[in-house]
Amino acid sequence: MAYEIEPKQKFLVGIDSDGCAFDTMELKHKECFIPNIINFYNLQGVSKYTREAAEFVNLYSKSRGINRFPALIEALEWLQKRPEVKARGTKIEIPQAVVDWMKVETKLGNPALEAKVAESNDPELKHALKWSLAVNETVKGMVRGVPPYPFVRESLEKLSGKADMLVVSATPNEALNDEWNEHDMAKYVEAICGQEAGNKKETLKNAEKYAANHTLMIGDAPGDYNAAVANNCLFYPINPGQEEKSWERFLEEGIDKFLNGSFAGDYQQMLLDEFDSFLPELPPWPVDD
Repeated sequence: MAYEIEPKQKFLVGIDSDGCAFDTMELKHKECFIPNIINFYNLQGVSKYTREAAEFVNLYSKSRGINRFPALIEALEWLQKRPEVKARGTKIEIPQAVVDWMKVETKLGNPALEAKVAESNDPELKHALKWSLAVNETVKGMVRGVPPYPFVRESLEKLSGKADMLVVSATPNEALNDEWNEHDMAKYVEAICGQEAGNKKETLKNAEKYAANHTLMIGDAPGDYNAAVANNCLFYPINPGQEEKSWERFLEEGIDKFLNGSFAGDYQQMLLDEFDSFLPELPPWPVDD
């Protein structure tokens, strides 16, 4: 198990960070990740389409919120299939070494990649690491002064003393600690578990220490839901584009339903049906096979 919690309360709540608790997704991807993808992978000639592909993967599709390395590969794969990119004669190379590494590594962060680079000296892995480190530097220089969404702090205060809380995120720990401490939010959670601690599914294994229907994951992406399902957790979705409304509803009714045992069943299904309608699987542009 990634992080081991010692239960203090009867309930456990996992909370995703980027795009869920904090309105940082658009800023990080549009200003930090995507410019570095274009620069490091020499996509200047198709920068418009690279931006559209990366935004689709990371923000506006059912892949929203996935780890940076699978997201990089998926964005490049969509670019390969785009007729406009082919028409410009731009050859999109998929770094196969990164694909292979992702198949065997669960802690998809820079420390694990650094270890693999040291072991293999693979040029594609080296390049992906340089890109990832550059992203972190850009994030450090760019992302500040972004408060939590309205009703997040109030929700955590309402849960405090009733539920153990964990940050369950694919973001590097350093960035998470900076954000949660900058806004005096770290005091509400037992631990901040980013990508170095393992994936979300691994972190949520802590749910097995609690009774049925006493564990909940709050997230804004299908990956959060999948991690919850894998660990028999309930799921409260923060709907992309309606984050404030989602948190307000959680504060006013979701928390009470969770704590009084009426969350599972019809209420959970209503939330899931609504959430599923927000993110498409296919992009809005034509793709080649």
